[in-house]
Amino acid sequence: MIYYKYTTKSKKILKPYYAFITLYSINNFIQEMKALIKRLYIQLHRRPSNIFASIIQSLLWLILFGALFQNAPINSIGQYNIKYFHFLSYGLIIFTAFTSSINAGLPIIFDREFGFFNRLLISPLMYKNTLFYSLLIYTLSISFIQVICVFIASIYFSKLIFKINNIITIIKIIFLIIFNIANISITLSLILPGHVEFLAFTLLINLPTLFASTALAPLYFMPYWLQILTCFNPLTYAIEIIRFLCLETRYTLNTKLIETNWLNLTITESFIILITITILSFITTHKVLQYKYN
Repeated sequence: MIYYKYTTKSKKILKPYYAFITLYSINNFIQEMKALIKRLYIQLHRRPSNIFASIIQSLLWLILFGALFQNAPINSIGQYNIKYFHFLSYGLIIFTAFTSSINAGLPIIFDREFGFFNRLLISPLMYKNTLFYSLLIYTLSISFIQVICVFIASIYFSKLIFKINNIITIIKIIFLIIFNIANISITLSLILPGHVEFLAFTLLINLPTLFASTALAPLYFMPYWLQILTCFNPLTYAIEIIRFLCLETRYTLNTKLIETNWLNLTITESFIILITITILSFITTHKVLQYKYN
């Protein structure tokens, strides 16, 4: 709803002044978001296999790798002084967030192939960005459900102990990872030609992203070239922060978290890196989406 206010000066009609009713705009934005999110949940109800695939994959990694290295010495993980099963569980919580959010762009891919995305673009939506925000909210909700399932399984199998005062920090880190990877996935869904290329790309980066992180092994176990690749992986910082907060009793924000021959980072600096990567991915996705509108 818009009303126009014309002013005159020396009997000349000036350009109209537009004033938007804020309450109406907020209600319209919420209505559009609800409709788009509801549509995504209907699609999930019709194809529920996607939500179970990520959970099963993470549980298989937890059970198989945990069983493979269950007889490793208790001090084999260096400064943490824990068994491998516990070490692995913290990493797979973040990896579950990664595998669930990497598929965030699939709805856009299928909408593009079936022609429904073009209908959304020409539909009378007041806010075209609701397409982007609704997909992010949907991905966050589904990914958190999967992470919670793996979280409960890790507690059951590994007897993990999570401190209550660290739960909020862990949720924030998981949110940053899901938000970051979902933005990258949405950007790829707008660039790649179809779902075949999209699925091939996700399968291609899935295992390298897992092995080039500290989910399966500590940083000092790796050769020098792999340490460099691992430090470029945002999952590494998320995994190390969660693992450190849960295993260490005394620490400060300036405690060293990443220590290599060429890079030393504290907890605060690792957090800043995660936030910076997330902001950059959000801006990039928003720019690509605006380009597609035009």
